[in-house]
Amino acid sequence: MPGEFRRAERLGRVRKGDDGHGHCRLSVPDISCGKCIGAVERALSDCEGVVAARANLTLRQVALILRSPETDPRPAMQRLQAKGYPATLIDLAAPEDSKADDAASGLLRCLAVAGFGATNIMLLSVSVWSGAEGASRDVFHMISALIALPVVAYAGRPFFASALTALRGGRLNMDVPISLAVLLATAISLFETAMQGPHVYFDAAVVLLFFLLVGRYLDQLMRAKARSAVTSLARLAARGAMRELPDGSTAYLGLDDIRPDMVLQIAPGERIPVDGCILDGATDLDRSLVTGEHAPASAGPGVAIEAGILNLTGAIRMRVLRPAETSFLAEISRMLAAAEQGRGAYVRIADRAARLYAPVVHLLAALTFAGWVIATGAWYPSLFTAISVLIITCPCALGLAVPVVHVSAAGRLFREGIMMKDGSALERLATIDCAVFDKTGTVTTGTPVVTGGGPDAAEDRAVAAALAARSLHPASRAIAAYIGGPPAPVDHLRETPGCGIEAVVAGRRARLGRHAWVMEIATGGHADASGPAFALEGGPLSTFTVSETLREGAADAVAAFQAAGMRVELLSGDGPEAVEAIVRNLHFDAVRHGATPAQKIAHLEALRAEGRRVLMVGDGLNDAAALAAAHVSMAPGSASDAGRMAAAFVLTREGFAAVTTAYGTARRAARQVRQNFGIAIAYNCIVIPLAVAGFVTPLVAALAMSGSSIVVVANSIRPGRRTLTTPGNPAAQEGYA
Repeated sequence: MPGEFRRAERLGRVRKGDDGHGHCRLSVPDISCGKCIGAVERALSDCEGVVAARANLTLRQVALILRSPETDPRPAMQRLQAKGYPATLIDLAAPEDSKADDAASGLLRCLAVAGFGATNIMLLSVSVWSGAEGASRDVFHMISALIALPVVAYAGRPFFASALTALRGGRLNMDVPISLAVLLATAISLFETAMQGPHVYFDAAVVLLFFLLVGRYLDQLMRAKARSAVTSLARLAARGAMRELPDGSTAYLGLDDIRPDMVLQIAPGERIPVDGCILDGATDLDRSLVTGEHAPASAGPGVAIEAGILNLTGAIRMRVLRPAETSFLAEISRMLAAAEQGRGAYVRIADRAARLYAPVVHLLAALTFAGWVIATGAWYPSLFTAISVLIITCPCALGLAVPVVHVSAAGRLFREGIMMKDGSALERLATIDCAVFDKTGTVTTGTPVVTGGGPDAAEDRAVAAALAARSLHPASRAIAAYIGGPPAPVDHLRETPGCGIEAVVAGRRARLGRHAWVMEIATGGHADASGPAFALEGGPLSTFTVSETLREGAADAVAAFQAAGMRVELLSGDGPEAVEAIVRNLHFDAVRHGATPAQKIAHLEALRAEGRRVLMVGDGLNDAAALAAAHVSMAPGSASDAGRMAAAFVLTREGFAAVTTAYGTARRAARQVRQNFGIAIAYNCIVIPLAVAGFVTPLVAALAMSGSSIVVVANSIRPGRRTLTTPGNPAAQEGYA
């Protein structure tokens, strides 16, 4: 029974994806460098039930795609255990950074112990260096040994445990040479102390541990900062909610037990646990997670609410629309976590280099040892030189060059209301030279506004309002809002797709819709006029003037892309009149109207044939194929489900500034990746010859290795100014890039 329970618990953490496969995540704390990523993914490539596996260095997790939601992930966990990477399933309801916090606290304790030991042993060493000899020197050596042994045993645990796990799995990692260096220095020092020798190296061993722990602790803190956008979302997730039962009573349900169509009661001060719709009650909501606006928003029955939103003032009842694993908050978390999963060009280069790095470096260390033994005949200093080579050439800086930049960039984009679904998309966005925009719902808000026109008589306006109020067409809703007032009673209501809506009023037909269709019952008017029309049978035809509202920042974004030297086009499926009305306010390099989905794809393919790398921004169902066909694509949060699925970036807030923000961030990220590669290459070109030549001790090697990783991570997360400014409003683009 316990075994079956554990299996059920594991399967409960496997969610069903849109592709029909099972999806889950494993926490693998021993992932520490680019070589580990390759080892983990290769270990799972032929594992039973595993379709695909992607390791995440910054989060130290593995995303698994299983054959089905009923596939047990235990074989994958056992395979990783056998390879020296213990793994545990992540509980979606628990904060994901708790283990990272525990690891940082453990490193800090080890650091404190190593610092205490290093300080005291260095004081004793000063006495020996000052000329202490004979019995006094031997006493100082013995006291140093008494301090060093427990310090090395305690402070070296993070390195020893990792090295032992790697060796049991038949592999080498960066902690193997580190552990070897510390243990050899300690063992040789104990031997010299027992033999009353003149030189011991307790100070080198303990100080080596101290500086390595400093580097590792700072690296842990910087990783935590890089993934803060991901892990902070876990704190916004409610652990559960009060469910309203059919008999009117309530019962508490955990987050994973909440299912669609359940009714939940949310009290003031509680967070919305899952996506839903308000049934009863009125309240104010903090929707800053969704909109970026911190001002409270009023909400009542019928309003859709997303997981993670804070209920501020009133008690409400809500109906559940989606379970926790497919909620808005979970989708954001998956997008942020996926920022590092993409295998773009830079990531592939780093992976290949990390795989070649380990054998080359170990061979170099062996040759260094052999060369020094042949040259000097002394194995003792030769061994220390070889160990210095192993330590100083650790490929951590190279392995961190790309993923930390992508995770950091994803966090910045998230704070600007931009969801990045794939790290490789960030690389593609940085290389675009052409931007193509859809019109309705993209450049414009997609909501028409009536600015004038309509019948003059109050009775006719009431009839037009009655027809408009009963139609779901966006233009009809705009007409109803424009006319206002009480609608007239109508009979025999009927809506004709593509034409409009018709009813009978006092025995006369009334129509609201296309000009040509309305003219069939009216007198006068022109069939080619634009805008919706209204008429009572036998009466005059009247026209409404309908316009679309430009999305805030659209003009600035078009101008900014053109100032950056890009070609900017409008590609719309609407008619020429609607497109021309928008083009008067914007300045595109090319405008195409009346384009079908197939024609949009053909146009993008033509641009690609010209050698252009195209950014496509669109929102409708008819744009989904074009979004998928573009070099990289974006869709606003109001886009259709198909559009959001096809796009590489999803903009969760209103306004067009996010498009230029994303491009500026992508350009900066590409620059940071190149800088990181340059730092890693320059570091190795300088330090490897010095280490081989014997100018670097293990202590200096530890300092250099830790420093290189810290410099790369610090460069990846440092703030800066955006690379794309908006003409006429440069201040609007200042801040983080």
